Amino acid sequence: MSRPEWVTYSDEEIEEMILKFNREGKSTSEIGIILRDQYGIPSVKDVTGERITQILKRNDQAGEYPEDLMNLIRRAVNIRDHLDENPKDLHSKRGLTIIEARIRKLASYYVGEGALPEGWRYNPKEAALLVK
Repeated sequence: MSRPEWVTYSDEEIEEMILKFNREGKSTSEIGIILRDQYGIPSVKDVTGERITQILKRNDQAGEYPEDLMNLIRRAVNIRDHLDENPKDLHSKRGLTIIEARIRKLASYYVGEGALPEGWRYNPKEAALLVK
């Protein structure tokens, strides 16, 4: 797509907004939603040619782990905490199995892409420390 004509912000202004929202603790998806809803920027990539994560990496502000992987790890940790209190909850046990399979599959993809170090493995005990 080409740059929409109603976007009046320059690439530098958009980059400054992204960095500001990141310093405020917003995730990349939250930044995209804010830029879309409040500033009328439909897609950062269409306007600047770079994704939000690429802009953050270029400015050394990207997170250590990809956002989608961290969200899955948070969910798994929360379900494990729930299962500690409710060990007979079979539906949650199955949900945990499915989420952890997604984590391993996504981690394998990110290791291949170079976003995670070679040999990175999901460990539930380390994940609890990572999230909290």
